[in-house]
Amino acid sequence: MPATDPVFRNDPYARSCTARVVAVTEDGGVILDRSVFYPTGGGQPGDSGRLTDAVGRVWTVTEAVKGRKPETGGEPDEIIHRLDATGAEAPPAIGTEVTAELDWERRHAHMRLHTCLHLLSAIVVAPVTGGQVGADRARLDFDWPDATLDKQAITDALNDLIRADHAVETDWITDAELDAAPHLVKTMSVQPPRGAGRVRLVRIGAGTAGADAPHVDLQPCGGTHVARAGEIGAVEVVKIEKKGRQNRRVVIAFAG
Repeated sequence: MPATDPVFRNDPYARSCTARVVAVTEDGGVILDRSVFYPTGGGQPGDSGRLTDAVGRVWTVTEAVKGRKPETGGEPDEIIHRLDATGAEAPPAIGTEVTAELDWERRHAHMRLHTCLHLLSAIVVAPVTGGQVGADRARLDFDWPDATLDKQAITDALNDLIRADHAVETDWITDAELDAAPHLVKTMSVQPPRGAGRVRLVRIGAGTAGADAPHVDLQPCGGTHVARAGEIGAVEVVKIEKKGRQNRRVVIAFAG
């Protein structure tokens, strides 16, 4: 099947795009030649939204997921758009031109909280054992045997970084450069997207390009993020849980 051009990779603020249906899966999923829909991965949910054709027919996209890996291996390069099975319309036929439009409020919430988790990992300096992004709350699990994590102190530190309104930028390094800098990978259970010969780094904080430049946080990530930390808005730590002998789960949510 043909690859999907991931519009969100270079422009996470793109809410819609025109596209052409290039394949339909056996279970009715739609593959487009290009898409603004982020597919489930790295703890971030797949986007939802709608596809609309030239005569106004609408298909509800319940989730975007990754498809087949390319012939060269590495990360999947197809995005499958799962459609609402209760809809009356059959999937759009191959060759149909559609407008792919996000449920933007949901995606933007994911972007804000995903970026905030990067800040959280800069405050709680410990290996990350798991994480999940939602539209109203998100979490990171840390390999932290000590039981001294303080909700209010972390909340204050997060909001200080958010108010500082640091820029959120992306750099690219080669697979070999990442192998030479293993400290950049904070997650123990999820490996950064690789296989295309280069890896995307998300940098929060001023600095020139490169893995050794000054930053608040720098780590490989394939998800979507806001352009500046101030866009996150006020947050709070709503829960810290003990998950096993030395795992601590820190749950954040939008304040108010």
